[in-house]
Amino acid sequence: MPSTSIRKFEYDPNTTVLSVWFVASGKHYGFLDVPVETFTAFKAAFAKGRYFNDHIRNRNAFRLVT
Repeated sequence: MPSTSIRKFEYDPNTTVLSVWFVASGKHYGFLDVPVETFTAFKAAFAKGRYFNDHIRNRNAFRLVT
């Protein structure tokens, strides 16, 4: 299902970085050390914004990608 808060996301299993582009700000962040199981559950989640807030945000270090 499309998300109202997350425009796009990608995962690199080699670096375990989850890249997330947000709708409101238009910004792109890389979330570090995201286990593949967490990404798989995020990808399958009906409410991606809620899953992100509950399982990734404030649990993984991140960096703004310019």
